Amino acid sequence: MHLLAKRIRQLQPFVKVLSIYNAYNMIMAAVKRVPVSETVWKKLGEMKGAGQTYDALLEEMIERVKKARLEEDVKMWESCPDAEYVSLSEIKD
Repeated sequence: MHLLAKRIRQLQPFVKVLSIYNAYNMIMAAVKRVPVSETVWKKLGEMKGAGQTYDALLEEMIERVKKARLEEDVKMWESCPDAEYVSLSEIKD
């Protein structure tokens, strides 16, 4: 039993390091890699502001696309004849 206790004490530092490593992996699980061509990588680098992360750049680009799509949807909606729409007050459950 004495040898087992000694062996456990020897392994304790390893177990602590392993626990820290596992915690790190759980936190970093949200980080994903997106493969892009060298050309796209260079273009993204040119678009990125000084000190701006690629994550922030992509988030900004996503918001711009979402806004542009919404604007397109509104323009399409505004161009349709009123006869195609029913006001919400006319809709009954």
